[in-house]
Amino acid sequence: MPDPVQPDRAEMLDADEHTIYWELFGTGEREVVCLLNGLAMHTAAWHSFLPRLRPDYDVLLWDYPGQGRSTSFDVPYFIDRIASYLVRILDRIGVERVHLVGISYGGLVALEFARQFQDRLHTLVVSGILLSREKLFDMYQDLSLRFYAGGPETFDLYTRYMYEKIFGETFVRAAADRLESMRTNFYERYKDRTAALTRLTLAQDPFFEALETRLDEYRAIRTPALVIAAEHDRVIAPGVQRKIAAILPNSRFELVPDSGHVVYLEHPDRFFPMVRQLFASKSV
Repeated sequence: MPDPVQPDRAEMLDADEHTIYWELFGTGEREVVCLLNGLAMHTAAWHSFLPRLRPDYDVLLWDYPGQGRSTSFDVPYFIDRIASYLVRILDRIGVERVHLVGISYGGLVALEFARQFQDRLHTLVVSGILLSREKLFDMYQDLSLRFYAGGPETFDLYTRYMYEKIFGETFVRAAADRLESMRTNFYERYKDRTAALTRLTLAQDPFFEALETRLDEYRAIRTPALVIAAEHDRVIAPGVQRKIAAILPNSRFELVPDSGHVVYLEHPDRFFPMVRQLFASKSV
């Protein structure tokens, strides 16, 4: 079934060797909220949540290389470059500053954008991500790469492993009738693009390798920031996420009870009021 949601503006942007798809809901005359995808998401995954932000805010969505309608060339990807593509999109639509919301992998992109371009931010929200070297996360990444490389049957197994890992118990029980269709859509969307998932995952290596040398730059981010963690996150433990708030000097940490990794999806009635409050006050 085609997605019935239509943006007011949608274009392709040439960036390095990639072609990046982006879409804007609104004209850019209101303050703009940019929602950053998780690893295997695409812009349409956000469409059902647009009413929680509009009409008070315009909303910008875009696909990284390897996602959605953007190109999926099998070449190295870099999170710092991916973050810089957002500047080009903002310049294209004539928007100086945005409220930036990064979920999971999108949190890495958000933190990297803030490190390089905090003058383009109103506020910053990250959820389900880390800003420290963690052995358990390295093991999780290595396992994911092995699943990607194993062919269609192994990738199918990976999608089942992921859906067991990322969601909380309450959500799984409540969404039981649609969970399999969600998983199948994930499989169909990426079964022929596992090289792109590999490249996006490997882009985390230089990001984490540079953490120690860039730590002072992250500490210099003065943008009002909200770190939203989930009580039952088994991908990135809440204690690991709390470390981000200790690095960002103008930040607040919020723990959402009874939620797995994807807070915005599992508890939108908790997630979006928190971020809207930050957007409105521009203060923690």
